[in-house]
Amino acid sequence: MGAGMEADEGVMATDFFWSYTDEPHASRRREILSKYPQIKELFGPDPLAFLKIAVVVSLQLWTATFLRDASWLKLLTVAYFFGSFLNHNLFLAIHELSHNLAFATPSLNRWLGIFANLPIGVPMSITFQKYHLEHHRFQGVDGIDMDIPSQAEAHAVKNAISKSVWVVLQLFFYALRPLFLKPKPPGLWEFTNLAVQVALDAGLVYLYGWKSLAYLILSTFVGGGMHPMAGHFISEHYVFSPDQETYSYYGPLNLMTWHVGYHNEHHDFPRIPGTRLHKVKEIAPEYYDSLRSYRSWSQVIYMYIMDQTVGPFSRMKRKVPKKDS
Repeated sequence: MGAGMEADEGVMATDFFWSYTDEPHASRRREILSKYPQIKELFGPDPLAFLKIAVVVSLQLWTATFLRDASWLKLLTVAYFFGSFLNHNLFLAIHELSHNLAFATPSLNRWLGIFANLPIGVPMSITFQKYHLEHHRFQGVDGIDMDIPSQAEAHAVKNAISKSVWVVLQLFFYALRPLFLKPKPPGLWEFTNLAVQVALDAGLVYLYGWKSLAYLILSTFVGGGMHPMAGHFISEHYVFSPDQETYSYYGPLNLMTWHVGYHNEHHDFPRIPGTRLHKVKEIAPEYYDSLRSYRSWSQVIYMYIMDQTVGPFSRMKRKVPKKDS
């Protein structure tokens, strides 16, 4: 594998890291299952997923109505220190649902995703699933994995200041990148997602005013930027060690994020819900204990911004497999 510049020169890379081997998770999955077949018992939906989502959706929508007459300062403060945690929790619930981990029937997971989407304010659950499953199947593949920053992003971000701006706006890049680089035609499910979301947003504005909707949008925006919860966007696959392309986080925020921090475990076994991923590490510790991991997402954001050798180019890429080209 190689990169545009060596990290030890103290200069930010001018190209991605390129790998000439397959992504590491499929082979590790096969190896672990052959050694520990009991891991298959962890597969299947999380029976409490619907209840957990319903509680967060209800609490966040109630909070939006409660703040209908609040000052803008209060709105922003509550959004950052409270609402952001709820909306980011729902974003990661949608991530869980994209793997059909609430119900055995895929369509029920889609409907629950549309419901979980409501406080986020912008329809995204159905579209997210389409691109996210490609991220798993084609991890790092040039032109397919839309989790990787575009060339334009990577060339624009050159120093700590521009990296800080990029972090604040990373949710926009994350959402808009696939629509520009690899647009997919919308189908009935996308239009359903859009219709339900517009109905909720319009009803909220009609009954409670614009500030209630503004609170939801602010909660989504600030929770996806310079925020502890958003550290997972960087920690999961940004290459801080050239020999590793996926990183887990084993800190306390897993309790609020559907355990998405167990990211090596998740990519190895995407059919296991977050609440059981820690058991994978317990059963097969020799496969994970030697991997670099994190204990703080805030620290990851700080490292990303302040380390002059790290930037949007700090991602592993691979060419399209010939059989899929």
